[in-house]
Amino acid sequence: MAEVKYYYDPETLSYRKIDPKPGRKFRLTLLFVLSSLLFALIGLFFFLQTDLLKTPQELSLQRELENMKIQYKIVNNRLDLLEGVLQNVEERDNNLYRVYFEVDPIPDEQRKAGFGGVNRYRNLEGYQNSEMIINTKRRLDILTKQLEVQSKSLDEIYLLATEKEKLLRAIPAIQPVSNEDLTRMASGFGWRSDPFTKVRKMHWGMDFTAPRGTPIYATGDGVVKEANNKMSGYGNHILIDHGFGYQSFYAHLYKFNVRPRQRVKRGDLIGFVGNTGRSEAPHLHYEIFKDGVRINPINFYYGSLTADEFAEILRKASLENQSLD
Repeated sequence: MAEVKYYYDPETLSYRKIDPKPGRKFRLTLLFVLSSLLFALIGLFFFLQTDLLKTPQELSLQRELENMKIQYKIVNNRLDLLEGVLQNVEERDNNLYRVYFEVDPIPDEQRKAGFGGVNRYRNLEGYQNSEMIINTKRRLDILTKQLEVQSKSLDEIYLLATEKEKLLRAIPAIQPVSNEDLTRMASGFGWRSDPFTKVRKMHWGMDFTAPRGTPIYATGDGVVKEANNKMSGYGNHILIDHGFGYQSFYAHLYKFNVRPRQRVKRGDLIGFVGNTGRSEAPHLHYEIFKDGVRINPINFYYGSLTADEFAEILRKASLENQSLD
């Protein structure tokens, strides 16, 4: 039985029965239902946030997802380190290695080329962790490209270094006769008086006076092209091809210690001072060619002379005296 409610009427000094308004009960019932539904939804929402309703497989996948996020953070931390190391290598490559070997530095645009314009990560969009995945993938792609460019650059530097090392070994850089074996430096490169005709003519090499049988040394690494006496006026002579356009020539030898096509190194004994051919006295006539042109050998003795010795031989080579051949 429904509860009956009354109110006091002061005019009649009596209690009167309260008649409920039409629809009020319905509204109260509806309000109760809606509020109950709202609280139920709020409770369900928080309930769903717990692991109580998840299956073991869902829980396993959730743990894998959390682990994946952790691994991605670790990968990005390592990428930070690798990018720092690579940047240091790139700076040394541009500012040290390539400068030393006189090669243009590689611009940043070339090192990171190919990553503008086209969206190459469209297939990774639309997922819960798309931003993290796309960022990591982009960093890996850029780093891979930079490593590829840097690897090719270092290969180029290695070849340049190898060639430069070969060049430094090949350049005729020492005297062909030791200072202690020299009687004197008889004649230098330039205009000199011919010992037989007394006519002033160009002397294309340097004459080193030394006793017959004095050792003669290869002035740079190379291959013996000639070791014979078939060139008029020079008697027994040796021609060494050093590569890179350099050749050295040794004339008036007493005898050889090498044969044609033999590979020699700087400082190897190749022959002995003599007086063969058109020669006035025992001496070595020495010449250097660069790209087929005779050049002054005085500029190539930095590998065996001190500063004082070089200054002295330069003084003697500058004297316009009589040559010995």
